[in-house]
Amino acid sequence: MSWIFLGTLGLIGLLWLGYALRNMDRRLLVRGLRWIVGGGAAAIAAAALLFRRIDIAMILGAVAASVLFRGRLGQFSFDSLSSGSSANVSKVRSRYLAMELDHDTGELTGRILDGQFAGWDLMDLGENETRVLIDEIGHDAESVNLLESWLDTNRAGWREYFAEQDAGGATATGGGSARDPVAEAYAVLGLEPGASDEEIKAAHRELMKGVHPDRGGSEFLAAKINEARDLLLGR
Repeated sequence: MSWIFLGTLGLIGLLWLGYALRNMDRRLLVRGLRWIVGGGAAAIAAAALLFRRIDIAMILGAVAASVLFRGRLGQFSFDSLSSGSSANVSKVRSRYLAMELDHDTGELTGRILDGQFAGWDLMDLGENETRVLIDEIGHDAESVNLLESWLDTNRAGWREYFAEQDAGGATATGGGSARDPVAEAYAVLGLEPGASDEEIKAAHRELMKGVHPDRGGSEFLAAKINEARDLLLGR
């Protein structure tokens, strides 16, 4: 009976391990496999040195170095395991952009293929670069649609932020009066001029609850709110 019980526990353990491995990040699994293979080869090479088998130690040492530092074992690349054949990743290309959507995580990544920002990851673009890119690819509808999809996913609220910035700039230049950054900062925080430091901090905390990037909000709006708080408190 004890063997049946132990066998049942072992089977349950194997099933649990298989389930856990299936749901782990593929990149973590591949990294662990590299350390197991490379570390095992290095350990055997060290043991061969102790037994004065220099030839075996040299071969296994080279194998360990190749696996640990280059991620390769002869013609085999460990990187191909993490990125080569995931059926849950969709790839789309246009003239200017290449996009990948991971259906498991919902992560949408993008890279610029052509133009003055060729080779850039979209995540590296700031506000000014994003505006320049929009203007540059404006004649290519497919690229524009891809970029807007990426912005909607990774820069929530970007349309409203750009519209607010454009409207503010038009008001400042069209009315013939100089832009007042202090008044604009009060407006961003929804406060009246002369608000106390505590009111400024409270308004900032309340607004950041809805737009903080860590909670899926807009980095653009979060930066705007932070700038307004810092300006008013700095006075």
